[in-house]
Amino acid sequence: MSGGTDIILRGARPLDAGALGAILWDFQDQTDWMPDLYSEAQTIAFCSMMSDRGLITVAERNSTVIGFLALEREYIHGLYLDRTARGQGVGRLLIDHAKTRAERLELRVAQHNATAKRFYRLAGFKEVARGDGSANDENLPDVHFVWRTEVMA
Repeated sequence: MSGGTDIILRGARPLDAGALGAILWDFQDQTDWMPDLYSEAQTIAFCSMMSDRGLITVAERNSTVIGFLALEREYIHGLYLDRTARGQGVGRLLIDHAKTRAERLELRVAQHNATAKRFYRLAGFKEVARGDGSANDENLPDVHFVWRTEVMA
């Protein structure tokens, strides 16, 4: 599936695991408030498992993976972009693609992640609850967002 003039959206392939893991690891490594819970090898293995389950849509530019979205039914497990791809509409392409596959989407974002909260609000997601972090691996307070397709009357 094409997502723009030079960005291709496609299902993840087994050989993408290293690139996916590197993107996720870089986010964890470069984000001050994110605890270092997993090694780089563990993030690659996690991405490989998600890919094998058919949950990952990859954004690719010039045959290079620049981002991905992990979606299981209605739940977005994560949307991560290579730092060089941020602010270029790649995340929006991935979210818009996910919206074509479901009437409702939900996700949780760390309360510290102001950029992600702004992004999801602009993409039409509504805050429905806040958590104390007891329900996530990082033990970080989070915000629960939901998007629903608009039904025409």
